Amino acid sequence: MARLKLDFPDDLFIFSTQLTVRVTDINGANHLGNDSMISMISEARARFLFEYGLQETGADGLGIIVTDLATTYKAEAHARDQLVFEVGVMDFNQYGGDIVFRITRPRDSKLVALAKYGFVFFNYKTSQVTPMPPEFLAKFPKVNRLD
Repeated sequence: MARLKLDFPDDLFIFSTQLTVRVTDINGANHLGNDSMISMISEARARFLFEYGLQETGADGLGIIVTDLATTYKAEAHARDQLVFEVGVMDFNQYGGDIVFRITRPRDSKLVALAKYGFVFFNYKTSQVTPMPPEFLAKFPKVNRLD
């Protein structure tokens, strides 16, 4: 039984993308491996940011860095399964927030996993955490704030 409890309201998700489980994503237990799920979540995050006109790292050296990741698995996924990754943002603070994911298999409407990425803005030139840019915050005016 999972020790983590992730539960997100439906209206939190503002973007969706579909990815296919590749044969190379399968582990020794014959299902989607944790490492591959993390890679797929990262791809969904990149697509989400691109859709909103955001770069993971800009020419000025300012970018997003992942601080933590929590994932709970609800069902197995297998080779060639189509998975839908719904993405949203929540819990903004001065420096970052959370990107959340709901991963489902449309074939049988099965919830496969829930995940939450913590992130902060980071200046890669100075190697320092930096406040969230107003331009980023403006893209998500309805997101709750923790500070």
